[in-house]
Amino acid sequence: MTRGDRPLRIAVVGSGPSGFYAAEALLAGDIPAQVDMFDVLPAPFGLVRYGVAPDHPKIKNIISRYEKTAALPGFAFFGNVEVGRDISIAELRRFYDAVLFASGAQTDRRLGIPGEDLPGSYTATEFVAWYNGHPAYRDHKFDLSHECAIVVGQGNVAMDVARILCKTVDELKHTDIAAHALDALAESRVREVRMVGRRGPVQAAFTPPELKELGELSDCDIVVDPAELELNDASRAELEVLKWRDSIKNYELLTQFVSRPPAGKARRLLIQFYRSPRELVGGDHLDGVVMERNALSGEAGAQKARGTGATELVPCGVVFRSVGYRGVPIDGIPFDEKAGVFPNVAGRVMNDGAVVPGLYVAGWIKRGPSGIIGTNKPDSFETVKHLIADAPELPSCEEPSRAALQALLKSRNVHVVTYDDWKRIDAAEVARGGASGKPREKFVRVKEMLDSLEER
Repeated sequence: MTRGDRPLRIAVVGSGPSGFYAAEALLAGDIPAQVDMFDVLPAPFGLVRYGVAPDHPKIKNIISRYEKTAALPGFAFFGNVEVGRDISIAELRRFYDAVLFASGAQTDRRLGIPGEDLPGSYTATEFVAWYNGHPAYRDHKFDLSHECAIVVGQGNVAMDVARILCKTVDELKHTDIAAHALDALAESRVREVRMVGRRGPVQAAFTPPELKELGELSDCDIVVDPAELELNDASRAELEVLKWRDSIKNYELLTQFVSRPPAGKARRLLIQFYRSPRELVGGDHLDGVVMERNALSGEAGAQKARGTGATELVPCGVVFRSVGYRGVPIDGIPFDEKAGVFPNVAGRVMNDGAVVPGLYVAGWIKRGPSGIIGTNKPDSFETVKHLIADAPELPSCEEPSRAALQALLKSRNVHVVTYDDWKRIDAAEVARGGASGKPREKFVRVKEMLDSLEER
């Protein structure tokens, strides 16, 4: 549906997977459309760039698909522009018939226990962003001078954190890990990592490829207590009756780890189940974690972990919390505080039970933090399907002009980074990495990225 003789104008806020899948669907659709994509950073690709572990380069190959979308007629990238700061939602709607938010889940859920904010207690999100070179986390400090580290959580992000802590410098030096992180990890005194989960091995959220990869670490023993692989009836039913495929494979791999005797390697990673942290203890710094042992109860497929009252104090000097994520509110958009998402029905933003015309969501800010990168494709396509269906009824924006928006941002001294600009930044990073045998050496400050555009 065109507005007279012009295409439908859509702003996509966020340049991660869900944003690019939405842009792809809009630009390859049956109606003429212009898509302007906004990101607070000069670099696109969101969690593919700043969330995928540096030792998982194949996962980043999906970027080639997003590059094809960026090359389509009608696409424009507005990097280094923060919606809500550089331009308000109300102002944005002056220039677009619809706004689609694909801004992800940017913060961690809290444990909600005493001592959670002691020095030495960190979120997984900040650690991952730090070693991946995210500019907002460049100056974060992580105290790795202690022998024991605890990772709370057993999803793939927790797995990434544990694996990076357990890898040698030689295993990481030819990845795109940020140089400052590699230097800090080279000085790490962490020798024991405990990855703990509140439920059992069948309910763990990590996936088999990530678990299998632990067995390939060059200088780290994997330790699993065989007693924790003994299953209750409901857990056996989850494997044998419900046939949870990932859980079956995970259980087989964990059993293999049990049968593998420790080889006396420099580090060891303990995968521990049926534990919940109840308190982080210490004075000026974290000294340990009070863990409570759990037992499972409930029907197969719906078991919950219940504390038994039995506790132990585990001495450690660093904790990484990885127990879920939530979105961040944006002024002018309804927000569900409990769920940490923009309230919506199938991608249409809702306010007090009514659809807000012209506002849409996709990805984690739509459904919560679940799935893998590919999960965002059908999720974004669903939202775009409804946006296109709504197009005939959407009110036309007041000023359907990309040039007018660019002029407004320029008047506010906002340095907009275009996609062509990004390609120059990208080429400079690749060249920087080549000197040390890395696929790239990321710029880890926004100023560095912008300064690179001034170089000839």
